[in-house]
Amino acid sequence: MGLYLNAKKPATLYKAERSRPYFVDKTLLLDELFPLVEAGNQFVCITRPRRFGKTVMANMVASFFGKSECASVFEGLQIQSRAEQCARHENQHNVIYISFYEKPSSCKSYEDYIGRVQRILFEDIRRAYPACRIDQNSEIWDILSLLYEEEEARFIFVFDEWDYIFHQEFVTQGDKREYLSFLGNLLKDKPYVELAYMTGILPIAKYASGSELNMFREYTMSTQHKYSDYFGFTESEVDMLYGRYAQNTAERRVTREGLCEWYDGYHTPKGERLYNPRSVVLALENNQLADYWTSSGPYDEIFTYVKENVADVRDAIAVMMAGEAVETNVKQYAATATELRTRDQIFSAMVVYGFLTCENGRVSIPNRELMDKFADMVLEEQAMGYMYRLAKESERMLMATKAGDTAAMEAILTQAHDTETGMAGYNDETELSAIVRLVYLAAREYYDVQREDKAGVGYVDYIFYPTVDQTADCIILELKIDHTPEEAIEQIKDRKYAQRFIGKLGEQLPYRGRILAVGIAYSKKDRHKKHRCKVEVLRERI
Repeated sequence: MGLYLNAKKPATLYKAERSRPYFVDKTLLLDELFPLVEAGNQFVCITRPRRFGKTVMANMVASFFGKSECASVFEGLQIQSRAEQCARHENQHNVIYISFYEKPSSCKSYEDYIGRVQRILFEDIRRAYPACRIDQNSEIWDILSLLYEEEEARFIFVFDEWDYIFHQEFVTQGDKREYLSFLGNLLKDKPYVELAYMTGILPIAKYASGSELNMFREYTMSTQHKYSDYFGFTESEVDMLYGRYAQNTAERRVTREGLCEWYDGYHTPKGERLYNPRSVVLALENNQLADYWTSSGPYDEIFTYVKENVADVRDAIAVMMAGEAVETNVKQYAATATELRTRDQIFSAMVVYGFLTCENGRVSIPNRELMDKFADMVLEEQAMGYMYRLAKESERMLMATKAGDTAAMEAILTQAHDTETGMAGYNDETELSAIVRLVYLAAREYYDVQREDKAGVGYVDYIFYPTVDQTADCIILELKIDHTPEEAIEQIKDRKYAQRFIGKLGEQLPYRGRILAVGIAYSKKDRHKKHRCKVEVLRERI
């Protein structure tokens, strides 16, 4: 056994994964790989955003095929229904499994990085084949070719996060070309390759303009349906997990609807919904809906892309934060972060990295987890211009609303919603909704803010459900273009939107605070877009 060749590591990690309470059996991916292994010299690259289960699946592939000393971890899993194929392939192959995101602790150059990979692989081969004539100065592919000629040795290669090196500051353009050449020399047209299975974030074609790795079939989340069910959780899988959670959790704080709101929003090319798997599992394990996307700063990853051209993307982001989708030309082979220039390039990169989702040529923020990331960015980055200023006023706007200070509300809206917004490409309703979303951004700390929620006999524009203090004011907000705020208030009353806080006959709802009806309106004919506001108390605090 070695660190790369037939290592225990993938089996150990996959065994730990399947022992978790919210494990999902996706072993039938192996059934789709069996024909490729039997054919030999096959190449698959599957790209997905981070935290979509790529490493778990790579561990599964390596632990199933590899000649590890670990006992099988697949007993009772779906793949065992393919008994004949399992007998031929389970723990019957030499597997070289490399996690390319691992690097020396003092790594300062490409030579340090790739040198470690070559040294470990050479030592693994030398120990596994002590009788073979191995020259330490030979290239790895020459050694493997010799093993094939002398012993007919063949290998399955499993490479996790193969493109990690492209995101490291110490790597030059020349290093990137050398790395592609290394992989090409190792894999292409080599009889010792049974299967090469790679995972990454961006497609190979993003990096390799030549023929180095053109033997790979590439499968992305948004363009190829094949393998899509094995990365991310489907609706039925989340239903199954939630049923398990409901059975095992006495005091449930997570709802099925909450999982959808927080972690859904992605989809396969056929339109099937996908959830972020890591976030779903952690929410159920922790019994809490929260942001599990990353442990880094609250907004820095998103702003990495936005900062390349704030002026070109700012208005579109404001619209997306209001819950709307924006038309764009998404290209899977978008430039890396340091090369982003145009709006389409920036949004393309954000789709590939999972910060946005794309459907029918329109991009949007997929779910509440990512919406919170965008909100954090807007609140922290002065470069976001009017969005930043609106967000900074949001605490004052919420206080003015609760106090019924319509003069202050109108002044905040009118001052912020000026000609700088420049949303000429969007209709007036969308523009107003985007501005209102930003100017009440602070409310997310105290409320679950829902847009176009079903209430009474219709759908309310915005409704604020208290989450921290059940005696806090409940807010119903209606927007109007070329109408009066008084008309907005009447609509709230006529359509009985307040029932969302009062409940039906005999129903006990936890909301005991005042219910406020808020109407916001402006006229399209007013070039200054002066706003008018009205606040009315529909129910006093109980």
